[in-house]
Amino acid sequence: MKKFLKGIAALVLALVLFVAGYFAFMTVTDYKPPATLALEPAAGKGMSANVLRINTPITVTTFNIGYCGLDKGQDFFLDGGTMSRSRSKEQTLINLAGIIKVLEELDSTFVVMQEVDVKASRSFKVDQVGYMKENFDNYEATFAVNYKVPWVPVPLTHPMGSVYGGLLTLSKYNSTRATRYQFPGSEAWPRQLAELDRCFIESRIAVDGGKELVLINAHLSAYDKGGMIRKQQLGFLKEHITKEYEKGNYVVVGGDWNHVIPGTDPKIFAYEEVWPDWCVEMPADFIPEGFSWVADKMVPTVRQNSTAYREGYNFVAVIDGMLVSPNIEVAKVQGHNLGFENSDHNPVTATFILK
Repeated sequence: MKKFLKGIAALVLALVLFVAGYFAFMTVTDYKPPATLALEPAAGKGMSANVLRINTPITVTTFNIGYCGLDKGQDFFLDGGTMSRSRSKEQTLINLAGIIKVLEELDSTFVVMQEVDVKASRSFKVDQVGYMKENFDNYEATFAVNYKVPWVPVPLTHPMGSVYGGLLTLSKYNSTRATRYQFPGSEAWPRQLAELDRCFIESRIAVDGGKELVLINAHLSAYDKGGMIRKQQLGFLKEHITKEYEKGNYVVVGGDWNHVIPGTDPKIFAYEEVWPDWCVEMPADFIPEGFSWVADKMVPTVRQNSTAYREGYNFVAVIDGMLVSPNIEVAKVQGHNLGFENSDHNPVTATFILK
């Protein structure tokens, strides 16, 4: 009996030391980006310095590609499923190829993407940023890290593992400057050690007449109990874009808002699941005066990942879209219903005219 109890004690001690060692390692290696970070865009092939023209249409597409692992056959543990990784490297590459094909067909002037991995266990270390640069070599490519963690240990049965990914902006115009802005607010220790470091990319493109287009690629928090972090993020973003418009610049914010975009309503879609807690309404006081929401209210852009996708069963909503300043005319907006074939999001494209 004494040997048995000693064995149990040794096992418990080893487990305690392992857990303590893990948290110590994660704390020491925790990615702590500065409030602002100058980015170095990769120039597109054959691109030269160019200037946007007013009264000329441009197109912007926003697409959360779900690290090429959240296709229609996948679930996700934070939504009530069990998985956190793509089913296989082969499936990851299939999803990536499908997403690239869609973007090639759209041929947008600008593309803002979220959840794009460089090297991550969840996507079998497929360098999605590298593939995008290779396939869209006529675009300038700007990448910013928002998820850099040595090992995410949950879910315990299928841990997400190491993650290195972020936001990617593609542009047919050279930017004069690109910057990563860290959003304020974070989860408490130790949860934050395995969480994203939320941020946005700001790309500045010259416009004739001396003004600039301020193109922002953003991915706001979800699963934020109480909504305090999202409130801080929205407040920071509102102040930032208001100042840019007051300077006379044109502002387009595209991305995954993780809020129901005003003017849309999930209740118009068919689904059996209950409305999930993470999907919240956009605060009425967020939008700066004169700014406009741009979204296709008839095409859902996100699905609940509690199970593999079944049309008419999974909860769906419009949380991806754009916000534009008053000096921009919205000529057209179109959501692309892809049936969540290769991602748990559908892309949205809008046509704008700078006035």
